[in-house]
Amino acid sequence: MKNNSFSSTSSGKFHYLLIALALFVSMPFDSASSNLNAGEQPIIGRWDLTVQMDDQSVPSWLEVKLSGMKTLVGYFVADAGSARPISKVIVNDGKITFSIPPQWDNSDNDMVFEGTIENDKLKGIITSSSGAKHSFVGERAPLLKRNAAPVWGKPITLFNGKNLDGWHPQKQNNQWIAENGILKSPKPGTNLITDQKFEDFKLHIEFRYPEGGNTGIYLRGRYEVQIEDSKGKEPSSIYLGGVYGFLTPNENVALSPGEWQTYDITLIGRRVTIVANGKTVIADQIIPGITGGALDSKEGEPGPIMLQGDHRPADFRNIIITPAKQNQ
Repeated sequence: MKNNSFSSTSSGKFHYLLIALALFVSMPFDSASSNLNAGEQPIIGRWDLTVQMDDQSVPSWLEVKLSGMKTLVGYFVADAGSARPISKVIVNDGKITFSIPPQWDNSDNDMVFEGTIENDKLKGIITSSSGAKHSFVGERAPLLKRNAAPVWGKPITLFNGKNLDGWHPQKQNNQWIAENGILKSPKPGTNLITDQKFEDFKLHIEFRYPEGGNTGIYLRGRYEVQIEDSKGKEPSSIYLGGVYGFLTPNENVALSPGEWQTYDITLIGRRVTIVANGKTVIADQIIPGITGGALDSKEGEPGPIMLQGDHRPADFRNIIITPAKQNQ
């Protein structure tokens, strides 16, 4: 005989199911933590940002990725400093927000990022730890993949040993001089930039620093290979041989202050190999994005070689670049 009524057990289960459903519907929507399709959020990926700060545009960078099944995390690079981790990116009704603690800021407040995506473009407002609000726009960072090995051209001597021909200072307070075949920055001042721009290349450069030395070489003006007095320390992306804030060398091969040291760097697309003092410390690794202090965030374009000059004194010599003949 067919029974058209619920048993007491079935009725109780149905009652609890209704309660659970009501609680679920009443929960606040947060797609970064509770949306089952968090992995499909359009914010996921790497973004090249341009931030409007007062009367100038400065570069920035953002990466968002999925952690587990439902949490979005990431990394952020401001106009200075290193890549900083983002513990949680919240996406709610199309609005993207996150906050990160200060790094070099003269404030204890968090920086707050608020943005939206329209037509695959990212835009919004960044509120600095000091409370200043800056608008930004962003586009997806290019993959910079190459389909074949590069064909190398002829080596180019970037520093003639006599003067600063072929170079220009980033700002007016130039302190760079050429003396006895050495390119010197005897005191902190401005960065020095090649007039020429390059895509893929091999770079040889020799350098030395005094005790406490701290400087760097920017590839395409965007990716800093760190130079720092760090002999004997554990390898780090912020010490000699590292790509600042991103790639850590497999060993620290720094010599003592006052000794001449060498870099032989190969950059193909995003892939970098760094040979420091004759040892390969980074082998064919991908640079995720621009580092702090970059000239711009236009990663798809050629860029110059830039020597950092706003930190501490350093000397350079024998700067030779071998560019690829064409994009592969």
